[in-house]
Amino acid sequence: MSKLKIAGTWAGVIDVELDNWTVPMLREEVAKRSNCGPNSINLICAGKVLKDGDGNDKLGQLGIKNNSKILSTRVAADEGKFIKNELMAEEERSRRLARLKSAAAAMSQRNADGTLPFDDQVIELEDQSGRQVKLGTETDQRAIMMGLMLHTNGKELINKGNYKEAMEVLTMGEEAFSLCDPKVMEFIDNPPILQIDIVWCYFMLRDISCLSVAGERLKKARQNFERSHGKDSHRVRFLQGGRYPELALYLRLELLEGVVAYHSGQFDKSRKVLTSARERFIRLQVPDEALSLVMSMGFREHDAKRALRMSNQDIESAIDFLVEQKAKRLQKRVEDLQKQKELMEQKAYGRTPLKKAVDLQKLNELVSIGFEKELAAEALRRNENDTQKSLDDLTNPEINSSIQFTIESRKRRRQQKANDASIETLVQMGFERSRASEAVQAGGTVEEAMLRLLSQQQSASNPTDDAANNNTESAPIPPAASDAVASSSVPLTDDIVEEEDNGGSSTAEKVEDRDEEMEDVLADGLAKVDALSDYDIEVTKEGEAINEYLAMLDSAGK
Repeated sequence: MSKLKIAGTWAGVIDVELDNWTVPMLREEVAKRSNCGPNSINLICAGKVLKDGDGNDKLGQLGIKNNSKILSTRVAADEGKFIKNELMAEEERSRRLARLKSAAAAMSQRNADGTLPFDDQVIELEDQSGRQVKLGTETDQRAIMMGLMLHTNGKELINKGNYKEAMEVLTMGEEAFSLCDPKVMEFIDNPPILQIDIVWCYFMLRDISCLSVAGERLKKARQNFERSHGKDSHRVRFLQGGRYPELALYLRLELLEGVVAYHSGQFDKSRKVLTSARERFIRLQVPDEALSLVMSMGFREHDAKRALRMSNQDIESAIDFLVEQKAKRLQKRVEDLQKQKELMEQKAYGRTPLKKAVDLQKLNELVSIGFEKELAAEALRRNENDTQKSLDDLTNPEINSSIQFTIESRKRRRQQKANDASIETLVQMGFERSRASEAVQAGGTVEEAMLRLLSQQQSASNPTDDAANNNTESAPIPPAASDAVASSSVPLTDDIVEEEDNGGSSTAEKVEDRDEEMEDVLADGLAKVDALSDYDIEVTKEGEAINEYLAMLDSAGK
């Protein structure tokens, strides 16, 4: 490595390889340290402006030697444009972060307080075995959900190499977790993992100025791990059937502790921690023979590596792990289908005056003692899911009669709404409104009504042709028929009921206030992860960093 002395927009020394580095590479490095774009930097050496050329000429070929002095200057013509673009990009990033935070808050509130979702995005808290859990109060649930959504999004940004934005998203997640009762947070390991991810962003950005804060974060993470994982991770080992899912996570923790100790001048501590991290790294290296054997059984490379790392390279245990994970995924699909079915049922019952969904557990309790399901659901909807008040209404003859009348009225309104939509569809196809109305009133689907109308038209044009009267099934169907059926389907949530009974705005109006784009981003991120995703670290970069800092320690010792 050779050293170049830089002055001008940034002053300092840069280590380069003269035989490998080009002018564009040097310009980009100087621009990054000068906090500006490469296009706004000029490099001058020995009185000559360094040109990019074809981008292949190496610095050594241009006559630049060890300890050469380079002057970096800002290109005046581009400076205003560059600053403007930087400000615009910063404003856009700030807006995006604000939208992301608002979307996470809205989604967590809807899923924590029982509000009926406007879509099929249902978020639930699960433990490492995939079981649904309730942690603390409604406020605690909401804080944890919001923190998890932001944490997941931050990890996605880390995987994309966008460490600066990831750090800001993770910080918002940390803020969300802080709103939860500390006693509740002791039972989960997400907050300490988030602390490690934030420090990992510091490290990847080479942000040495954050070292003091990083040390405190890592200390807090280790303390929280001892509470949630147990001493020597015995609780994790028990929950995971003797496996070692946390090895890669602790490897990253020790690496970062070693880095912080090194830059704090604590070389002995740094060497001790980094040596331990290297031992973990060696344990996590998957042998080719074991990987090939597991893959030969039909498992993908990534899954096979993950299983072997978490099983301490035990092939039999890794295969058992993969089989268990496959069974869990299948079970989750079944459960998700059931949840979607329940969600559709809840939508059919409408929302309570406070915009909550009908509680299906309480509904089943009322049904089990003999009440008709639709009647019990309406009673719960009216009474904010209060079982006792609902029972009082159901056992009161006058109120019970009123509830039945409401249900029948709602059914008629829904039917009329569906009929009107079908009539409009047929009118758009060119049929007369009066005839379309008669055909729809006769019952059946839109297609059946359309076939009746076509049959009538054929009969009118050729009254003596019996085949035309009887062979209605062969009548041509207009191309737009299938689309018309889809567009005329009636939403399950009854907006009329909400407006008349609850005095609130309709679902359609409420949906417009949602940031669907950001909510989809968060929901898609959650759909890609499972209970062990936080432990699934490739550790390649960690291994390189361990070797780098151990070499620096050796150099410092010499």
